[in-house]
Amino acid sequence: MADQMAAPMLSMYDSSSPVKTPTLDRLAEGGVVFESAYCNSPLCAPSRYSLVTGQLPSKIGGYDNASNLGSDIPTYAHYLRKEGYHTALSGKMHFCGPDQLHGFEQRLTTDIYPGDYGWTVNWDEPEVRPDWFHNMSSVLEAGPVVRTNQLDFDDDVIHKSIQYLYDHLRHRTNQPFCLTVSMTHPHDPYAMTKEYWDMYEGVEIPLPKTSAIPHEQQDPHSQRLLKVMDLYGNEMPEENVRAARRAYFAACTYVDTQVEKLMRTLNNCGLSEDTIVVFTGDHGDMLGERGLWYKMNWYEMSARVPMVVYAPNRYEPKRVKENVSTMDLLPTFVAMSGSSVQQNLPLDGVSLMPYIADPVGIKTDTVLGEYMGEGTLSPLVMIRRGRWKFIYSPIDPPQLFDIEDDPAERVNLAAVRTIELPSPPSSRDPNTSFSFYVNSPSVTTLTPRTQLDPYFSNALDPPSPPRSPSLHRDSTIPGSEDISVSYRDISAQSVLTDFLKEATARWDFKAITENVLESQRRRRLVHCALMRGRITSWEYAPPHEASNMYIRNQGMGGLDDAEWVSRWPRLPKA
Repeated sequence: MADQMAAPMLSMYDSSSPVKTPTLDRLAEGGVVFESAYCNSPLCAPSRYSLVTGQLPSKIGGYDNASNLGSDIPTYAHYLRKEGYHTALSGKMHFCGPDQLHGFEQRLTTDIYPGDYGWTVNWDEPEVRPDWFHNMSSVLEAGPVVRTNQLDFDDDVIHKSIQYLYDHLRHRTNQPFCLTVSMTHPHDPYAMTKEYWDMYEGVEIPLPKTSAIPHEQQDPHSQRLLKVMDLYGNEMPEENVRAARRAYFAACTYVDTQVEKLMRTLNNCGLSEDTIVVFTGDHGDMLGERGLWYKMNWYEMSARVPMVVYAPNRYEPKRVKENVSTMDLLPTFVAMSGSSVQQNLPLDGVSLMPYIADPVGIKTDTVLGEYMGEGTLSPLVMIRRGRWKFIYSPIDPPQLFDIEDDPAERVNLAAVRTIELPSPPSSRDPNTSFSFYVNSPSVTTLTPRTQLDPYFSNALDPPSPPRSPSLHRDSTIPGSEDISVSYRDISAQSVLTDFLKEATARWDFKAITENVLESQRRRRLVHCALMRGRITSWEYAPPHEASNMYIRNQGMGGLDDAEWVSRWPRLPKA
């Protein structure tokens, strides 16, 4: 998997893209490509926690990049290990806390980011910018380099992954394996070696399709993010924007080259015919679209991820248009192993096998997402269903986009409508009938905001009805353009009302906010204490047993025996 790789920028999704990824293109041509795959939280750790557990971040305490993932929460590594797979992790997973394995039998590298609670978000002091927040240095300093932390890390990740495949072949030939290879590129800083930078010499580096929106006209959450990254009130020069995007494209090509190394190793080892390869990412990168950078929001560039399942001997190549998410990978992996998930345990993801191979099964065409990191003071949720994307937080006006008609998300359909909202009940009783809420409707008029001075906007009083029905509505009808637009207008207003009802029934925003604040306060206290006196690090240190490597006089037999075990393919013994 890649880190911060924006799916809309890749040529497998946009044939006009200048990004050079020949290996990924080859996997896409021979694999199952999910054209509308999303993360479940546009931030590294919460997204990865959802990916490995199949649960939404609020269910597992995955609020920010210093959240602790409980050791008793099953991951796909637990499920597959239980079925006899050797499970290994090479690279980044952003685990925080003393458990740095979470079901993986073997971890080949350390992580690139801290495993402690030092990066805990502080909603109690929203105006304070800690020194670990994103700033614009990654853009202003973008360009070619000789070396970076990120290059050191990913080169080691790939080397250890290739060595793992060799060792698996030598010592575990009859055991199935699940190897997770997680690179940190193309995550910022936007810096790449001259080898890859020069691949884009003479290539027209496109500027963002949606130019920077004046800061006072941005939506409230985007305004807060601009302040988080210390960009509010400033502009990025065009030459820096182009340099950052060029370095990002080069980093994507670097990732593609590493994937090719892994595919070549699988082939050389004779494992390619019986190995299912899944390529995906944790979230995207805005790359200057709308004047925003990095992630932390629900716009397409931040939230959409690549997802390809490559096993041409098992699954016919196809392209899947329905909405899916990385949270769906746990039940998918379990189904691929021939097993099934435990029905009496929590699980939010749904197996993707009905899309991949088995026509029987649930196809929800729905993605749920949550964001509770820096830049907000309340859960910011997303529902992606059919053609619609709905974004909502109690502290902000809602957003509704028709992704089919408006893939650049330029028109917020919620900002120009008068919506009848049911009056909120005195308590959240899931058994109360729907009619109880609609007897006393209140009317809220939502209009575009032109300026936001405080850190967060005034709260919108939301309804709290039960789960609304799924939305699968046609937005056009045959006939004149005027009739089609009129129908779409009516449909969007109805859809928005339904989504508001669903969101406030599905999420208890007050309870989640209280849980987030309590978790933040606990972790800040614990981290402050643990940084005093004798410090016991939680950073994972892979065991390095030099006594068992290469040729030794103990435990390996004679010299010829040691050489015979290490050689592949092995020759018959004389």
